[in-house]
Amino acid sequence: MANKIEVKDLLEAGVHFGHLTRKWNPNMAPYIYMERNGIHVINLYKTVAKLDEANEALKKIAASGRKILFVATKKQAKDIVADKVANVNMPYITERWPGGMLTNFVTIRKAVKKMASIDRMKKDGTFNTLSKKERLQVDRLRAKLEKNLGSISEMTRLPGALFVVDTMREHIAVREAQKLNIPIFAMVDTNSDPRAVDFVIPSNDDASKSIEVIMSQVTGAVAEGLAERKSENQSAKEGGEETKAKEAKTATEAPVAKEEKVKEEKAKEETKAVKEEAPTAEATEAPAAKAKAPAAKDKEPKTETKKAPAAKKAAADDLTKIEGIGPKIAEIFQAAKIATFAELSGKSEEDLKAVLTEAGPRYASKNPASWPKQAKMAADGKWDELKEWQDKVKGGVE
Repeated sequence: MANKIEVKDLLEAGVHFGHLTRKWNPNMAPYIYMERNGIHVINLYKTVAKLDEANEALKKIAASGRKILFVATKKQAKDIVADKVANVNMPYITERWPGGMLTNFVTIRKAVKKMASIDRMKKDGTFNTLSKKERLQVDRLRAKLEKNLGSISEMTRLPGALFVVDTMREHIAVREAQKLNIPIFAMVDTNSDPRAVDFVIPSNDDASKSIEVIMSQVTGAVAEGLAERKSENQSAKEGGEETKAKEAKTATEAPVAKEEKVKEEKAKEETKAVKEEAPTAEATEAPAAKAKAPAAKDKEPKTETKKAPAAKKAAADDLTKIEGIGPKIAEIFQAAKIATFAELSGKSEEDLKAVLTEAGPRYASKNPASWPKQAKMAADGKWDELKEWQDKVKGGVE
């Protein structure tokens, strides 16, 4: 990370302040340092470690081209999140969470398309043909859709991850993401349950300063991932241009080389004809040479045939491109020697369930039914077909 956060910075921002001891959740005990004046104090060393882990995972997701949906509807967080996230061009929800935003994504996309159709009406002049009352109704509908769904208008498919500020308040969003196996990143206070979150950032989720310092780090990691993806695309584009230039050069040189080859073949044929017409001393000596040939052949040393080098091990694929597989599940599969799309497509649902169950109770509830099917499309290079399938099917669950 470019600017790694220090414990001192978190301390100054008040990230360590938790809730009253009587309101705590016992599952947050590993992240609590002490209790003072009836308030729990969060262990900031663990916060730094968990923040670095979350930032690394977010960076990978952003570099893979997937969207990260940020959710923060509480008053002290909404403006900060909207400002920070808009800078990295990611979708966010800062008003009311629309029920079924993830589990009923097809319907949400219809509402977004309705907003786009109203914009087209205004451009092509159809809007002006409506009566005054109808225009007012359409304007009100457009304003309502913009307020609730404006920030997700460019999100054409389910997000690759969900970032939540205050899991207690956004419990519906967390439940929907869990159902669809979407990785969850969250700022978790001492009154919340961290078991539902894949990447826990123990911190104060009520103070605006605390939210701002965490969001600055998170969006910084996302920006790094986007910059990395941009540089990779640029280098790939330059490589493609070089290949085209080489192909064009080869195409221009090909006729000349062909003409020279024809001339060489004609010259060989002429020399062959001359040799056939005029027999030489070599021809008369041919029988004797043939008789001696077997003896010479016996004396030739035997050469052992070299074995072909073993094929190199296939490089690991980015399994997070499969809907429902996050960075942690990808690491679990790689440890189980399932590192490529081809290897994943060859596994059955029972095999994958066994691997997830062995990894722990958090992953045992995941539904891998569609993962081999998606992996097969990815292994065959059918990315457009895979994207279309993921857009139609809700979170990879048919």
